[in-house]
Amino acid sequence: MRFWAIILAGVAGLFLAACSAGARAPSGPDMAVILADQPAATLSAYGLFTDLASGSPADGVMPYELINPLFTDHADKHRFVYLPPGKAAAFHETDVFDFPVGTVLVKSFAFAPDMRRPEEGAYLVETRLLIRREAGWVAYPYVWNAAQTEAVYTPAGLRQDIETITPAGEPVTLRYAVPNQNQCKTCHLSGRDIAPIGPKARHLALDGPPHGNQLEAWARAGILTGLPGEVAADARAYDPWQKLDARARAWLEINCAHCHKADGSASNSGLWLTADEQSAARLGINKHPVAAGRGSGGLLQVIVPGAPEESILLHRIASTEPGVAMPELGQSVPDPQGIALVRDWIAAMEAR
Repeated sequence: MRFWAIILAGVAGLFLAACSAGARAPSGPDMAVILADQPAATLSAYGLFTDLASGSPADGVMPYELINPLFTDHADKHRFVYLPPGKAAAFHETDVFDFPVGTVLVKSFAFAPDMRRPEEGAYLVETRLLIRREAGWVAYPYVWNAAQTEAVYTPAGLRQDIETITPAGEPVTLRYAVPNQNQCKTCHLSGRDIAPIGPKARHLALDGPPHGNQLEAWARAGILTGLPGEVAADARAYDPWQKLDARARAWLEINCAHCHKADGSASNSGLWLTADEQSAARLGINKHPVAAGRGSGGLLQVIVPGAPEESILLHRIASTEPGVAMPELGQSVPDPQGIALVRDWIAAMEAR
């Protein structure tokens, strides 16, 4: 499969330079580059990886996982966190941890010819950085070259066709979109500022390799302070042994609530989908939309208990039509597991 043929003209020169010179990474994270006023032209300049081609993190760059990752066109995601030596994030029970200046959150998106076996023939499409500066967080997208030797800063975004087989075994052509600089702000908006979404206690409180309890591993590594003895974790969205309501609410939080919350970019909708929201009206139950239109699909209420096919929420998350599909960004095909989960959740609700 050809990774791509054309990259945006604004970064073409950087792309060719990276291909010819190769990605000779610094010996470790470079704080001068991380804290510079302008983004580096290439991902390797930050020194976050000892070898870009293999994705081997540098010393102090720690991989992590979320209990429920955001669905992005079936992409396989790789997350890393870096904090400056001697610095630590402060634990917060419900919100994003308080990270120090110089923190870098890294998220890379990868595909394979067959996503049932995502490690076979895997290749990277983009890597996104969130960097904590004195004035707040900044977001930088980097696009990988065909040789998988370098990723180049691409503020204008990019679209690319990707052919793969889904985890369900279905051939699909994805119209994958790397977000532009302004689109990064849409999802990461918190009030007037950019903020991370994933690194909250309830999203990170999982056990598994390679570190055992992930939050305890952060504390042992000295990058997290104030960790209490017990942390409530999200339900696993696709674990049938857990309660349906908790699973659906966890899916909605990670896929929708970054915009649909009190200080999010969709706050004016009156639809708030955080997992701790208690108001039935703000969850959309028997709620008429603030603004009707083609996005409603001719339906009248966001959630009609017991009637998923009459619910605007299900209609929008099942759509791929621009202006109708939710989330607005990050997917060109719907999430079949998420749709089935939300359908079951609404169907199980008692009519009110």
